[in-house]
Amino acid sequence: MTQELNYRHEVKHEITYSDLLCIRQRLRAVAKPDPHAPRGKYLIRSLYFDNPGDKALREKIDGLNKREKFRIRYYNNDTSFIKLEKKSRLNGLGTKFDAPLTASEAQKIVDGDIDWMLESEHELIRELYCKMKYQLIRPKTIVDYTREPFIYAPGNVRVTFDYNIRTGLNCTDFLNPDCITVPAGEAPILLEVKWDGFLPTIIKDAIRVNGRRAQAFSKYAQCRVYG
Repeated sequence: MTQELNYRHEVKHEITYSDLLCIRQRLRAVAKPDPHAPRGKYLIRSLYFDNPGDKALREKIDGLNKREKFRIRYYNNDTSFIKLEKKSRLNGLGTKFDAPLTASEAQKIVDGDIDWMLESEHELIRELYCKMKYQLIRPKTIVDYTREPFIYAPGNVRVTFDYNIRTGLNCTDFLNPDCITVPAGEAPILLEVKWDGFLPTIIKDAIRVNGRRAQAFSKYAQCRVYG
């Protein structure tokens, strides 16, 4: 099962709590809450992968034009819907592939039981197998945070606020609801904006904050400071 490339623009801004209140109010007037967030927000838990040389971390810190990272993710502590994701970036444009995992399959990956992955119908699972086998990438750290998402149909725009970023330190048992996570230092509130061909002016105006510039912030890199 192959997946089609769909590169998207993406910018990030570190903002303050007062910025969040202002931008949220403007977005509510022009955009719609994401229907997947019935209460306006949801919790995300991700398990990021890296190799012994921290390839994904170093590529992000160095700002390489071509880079990728793997993660497993679920939402609102619901392990009935888990996704394996690969995020790639090329010359400033990003794309994301995903494949479903059962809780049992995700736990096997965490435990290093990977031979079954080679027979998966999903190309992404087979790719992760190869990189775990030959590049020695392994689960590295848990990243937890809260997300508030908004969508705007023209331009296929998605605007999100991410905050309360927490790290699992060296713990990778991300299916364990009792796994302890701690605040990832002075992690900021993060405003992310993603779009396809164009970013409508009405959204540009809604998210504008004087004195804030797009920045390369990585939740994974922030959490890796602690493990």
